Amino acid sequence: MSMDSPAPTPPPGNPLIGYWKLVVLERYAKFAGRANRAEYWWYFLAQLIIGVVLQLLGNVSSIFSIVYLLYMLAVFIPGLAVAIRRLHDTGKSGWFVLLALIPCVGIIILIVFFATEGTKGPNKYGASAT
Repeated sequence: MSMDSPAPTPPPGNPLIGYWKLVVLERYAKFAGRANRAEYWWYFLAQLIIGVVLQLLGNVSSIFSIVYLLYMLAVFIPGLAVAIRRLHDTGKSGWFVLLALIPCVGIIILIVFFATEGTKGPNKYGASAT
C-alpha cells in the first residue's frame, strides 16, 4: 500500500454485512496495511453473532457443530489479518497479537489496543485507514 493512497471508504449498505464481506472476501489474507476501528469492530460483531447462532444450533443438531467448526477454521486467517491490520493502525507491530497467549491480561491489553484510535495520517504501515 503506498503512502499517498486515498483513505478507504466504508462499504455501502449495512455496515455489519459490508465489513464482514470486506474482511473475509476482499482482504482474506491481507496482513499489510491498516484497518480502522469500524472495520475491526463490525467484523468482530458479525463473527460474534454468527458464532453464537451456530453454537445454539449446534446444541440442537450435531451437524451445526461441524458447520461451526468449519466456519471458524475458514475465518481464522481473515480474523488474524484484520487484528494485525488494526494493530498497524495504532502504530504497533502485528506481533503484539501474541499477547493473546498471556492468560487474562493479554486479551485485556489487546482490547485496549483495538479500541484505541489509530494514528492520524500515514505511519510506517501505510496510509491512514480512517
